[in-house]
Amino acid sequence: MKKTLLFTVCICASFHLYAQDKNKAEECFKKADYKCAEEQYTKLAEKEQIQKFQSEYYNNLGTAQRRLGKTALALKSYESALKSNPLSAPVYANLASLNSQKGNKVKALEYISKGLSIDAENPEFYLTRSKIYDSQGKKDLALNDLKQILTFAPDNIFAKTGLANLKKNNGDLEGALKDYNQLIAEKPESLLYNGRADVYFKMKKPKEALNDVTKAISIDPKFSHSYVTKALILFDTAKPKEACENLDKAVSLGYEKAILAEYYAKCVKK
Repeated sequence: MKKTLLFTVCICASFHLYAQDKNKAEECFKKADYKCAEEQYTKLAEKEQIQKFQSEYYNNLGTAQRRLGKTALALKSYESALKSNPLSAPVYANLASLNSQKGNKVKALEYISKGLSIDAENPEFYLTRSKIYDSQGKKDLALNDLKQILTFAPDNIFAKTGLANLKKNNGDLEGALKDYNQLIAEKPESLLYNGRADVYFKMKKPKEALNDVTKAISIDPKFSHSYVTKALILFDTAKPKEACENLDKAVSLGYEKAILAEYYAKCVKK
């Protein structure tokens, strides 16, 4: 009886510590403390015995490492996540996104194809593939993917902004501005003000662009993309010191520094 009671107590204590580790990892991630998140998810992934959960931890670990600029480690973590659970659509989505970022579009498209066979209504696959098609000049295919998202997720804001951005990328700035005006009128969000700021920036209207990106930051101070947009505007208006400070802020909030290498080259080393 005593042995059974002791065994039960040990299990409860172990479960309690495990739950604490999981909660700590999630809190670290929410606070954008990706170093802490990396440490916690590493522990969780290494000691987890259930493959489904282990895959989730490796997947989160990869994302934390990606935010820290540790691209090679992130790729290994995502691959470990896939090994633990070969049927995880979110892992395929992350592998596709990361490979696309690294310039391996062929590999990215392979992961998207496999992921869609598991979950044909995961917007992330279509969003990533649309960006790849757009970069390859396949505008019709990029457009079709964004429209496909709206067939099963009609309110998906990323698909809607993606459509506006396709117009922007194709030089139809007035059309993109019209779309963003309508979206903001329906639901004023940080993402939308940031998107319209970029349109104004490309229209050579720095005052309007800065007003919009400032609004975006006031709505969501943790939206890293807005600080990147603000940095580009400040570079263009001959304010490199402030621009570099905004780049640093974006990185501190999880924006991948490797993507900003071109802009960091403009920053004066202290």
